[in-house]
Amino acid sequence: MDTRESRLGELTSAYLYRLIATREAEPRRKRLFEELARDAEAQALHWERLLRERGIEPGPFSPDLRARLVGLLVRWLGPQRLTHALTAMKVRGMSVYRGSSRAPRSAAALPSKHDEVGEQHRESGGGGSLRAAVFGVNDGLVSNASLILGVAGAGTDNAIILLTGVAGLLAGAFSMAAGEYVSVRSQREMYEYQIGLEQAELAEYPEEEAGELALIFQARGMAEDEARGYAQSLIADPARALDTLTREELGLNPEDLGSPWGAALASFLSFATGSAIPLAPFLVTRGAHALAASVAVAAGALFVVGAATSLFTGRSALHGGARMLAIGAGAGALTFGIGRLLGVGLS
Repeated sequence: MDTRESRLGELTSAYLYRLIATREAEPRRKRLFEELARDAEAQALHWERLLRERGIEPGPFSPDLRARLVGLLVRWLGPQRLTHALTAMKVRGMSVYRGSSRAPRSAAALPSKHDEVGEQHRESGGGGSLRAAVFGVNDGLVSNASLILGVAGAGTDNAIILLTGVAGLLAGAFSMAAGEYVSVRSQREMYEYQIGLEQAELAEYPEEEAGELALIFQARGMAEDEARGYAQSLIADPARALDTLTREELGLNPEDLGSPWGAALASFLSFATGSAIPLAPFLVTRGAHALAASVAVAAGALFVVGAATSLFTGRSALHGGARMLAIGAGAGALTFGIGRLLGVGLS
């Protein structure tokens, strides 16, 4: 761990903690971030002493441009809307903004096994994957159906429509896959970096980390003595301590470190599946029959996908299906009309 970098990181964290505290109206959270600011400043003094022992004068601290920008956003938007950005800036305690209604009230209610620690931060990975798949299919379906209808509106022949549809499928699927890869890769790098910092700090000053963890438990409703005792019991087991610190201090779930390639492939396949639905009729028939069949299968698929979204919205399947059908019909009609106008204008 680089001493100067560690000092700057602690002072930057303290700067942001104090800004968060000024925006926090809830007393326990306000106290949490004020205490974390003092702890960060104390840890910065630890690194300053090491620097002076090496004959290096630390010099004055001034937050860098990134910290000032995040601080400005905290003032404008509040910390709850910036939890990911703050976590990436080495700000701890963001877990108090996630699932606080399920915060444990006593040590008895807290998980006692290594694989149960931080359970309140876990979400169903299968549910998230299903949601991503449904919306990926929907994106491909709406975008390629609209593209095909726009080209068909211009009056081009079956071969051009088919070629355009295939190009739209591939371009969209590769674009979605690339975007998903970058997103998951970036998230994974951030998680790994923050977990690495937490591991280094746990090895450097475990008692201070136990104190920070106790403060978070208190902010989430636990009595002070109980929180301190439970935090000390966690710190005694390094593996369990790191898992808990990752979840409770950072608000991160190590199980969310997904594969960028897996996410990219899933995104590609879901988008391609949706895109292929309105394209399929043009593979087996031509002209007006192909267009009518494309509209029919796209409409049916839109209704089914919309009904499937009710799994995540809590609304009725009929409402979800009808709404998605209306949205897709509107997009398709608009692009068909524009295609027709362009076809007439260019002929």
